[in-house]
Amino acid sequence: MVKKNPLLQTLIAFITLNALWYVASLMLNQDMLPSPVLVYQHLFQMDMAKLSLHVYNSLIRLFWGMLIAVVIGFFVGLLMGSVEKWNKLLDPVVYLTYPIPKIALLPIIMLLFGLGNTSKIILITLIVVFQVILSVRDGIKNIPTSYYKSLKVLGASSFQQFYMITLPAGLASVLSALRIALGTAIAILFFTEVYGTEYGLGYFVMDAWGRLDYLDMYSGILVLSAVAFLLFLMIDLLESRLLKWREFN
Repeated sequence: MVKKNPLLQTLIAFITLNALWYVASLMLNQDMLPSPVLVYQHLFQMDMAKLSLHVYNSLIRLFWGMLIAVVIGFFVGLLMGSVEKWNKLLDPVVYLTYPIPKIALLPIIMLLFGLGNTSKIILITLIVVFQVILSVRDGIKNIPTSYYKSLKVLGASSFQQFYMITLPAGLASVLSALRIALGTAIAILFFTEVYGTEYGLGYFVMDAWGRLDYLDMYSGILVLSAVAFLLFLMIDLLESRLLKWREFN
């Protein structure tokens, strides 16, 4: 069997997408869709210090929002997955609040917490935390009881059973939830940065669109896409480092 090369596959996908973009720009032949060649040239001529400031502000909001969501979601999901009484108590609350479209809460959050970073971080947290809770809870509940029985027969304590079985399953569920939620979190971040800020990739792209500066706009979209891609790679790297036990399954 031929082993797949992820780097080669990524490169082929990148070239294909840019080729399609180039053909579309030729067919449309309008300023609103410049060719990728012009956009890449413009991107490398931009003020990188200013662009880095936009990237930094977006990453700070995304980092804190997702970190808070992971901490809260992991412990709540762990509690629900490990203790049936807590699961029965919290399960209705989670299922009643999870379907609520969190973006609809943005006006309320901004009224309560202002237009600054706090409201943006809170909204990202609300988007991600429920996915983490449900993923961790289900991941722990799906652990076969035979795993615990085997360790118990070998004389493992409750803490050892938690450390060797429950915790790895919870971490695997967190990383899986993060991978799914990251795209949504970035989309929400993009939307919220239009309000009450002058820094952030969402603001940069929408400001360029308002000025009809299409080269700036597409450059911002490319940078945002690159940031998202790098974050996905970081999650994959964390998974390979923290979940080495999967290689032996």
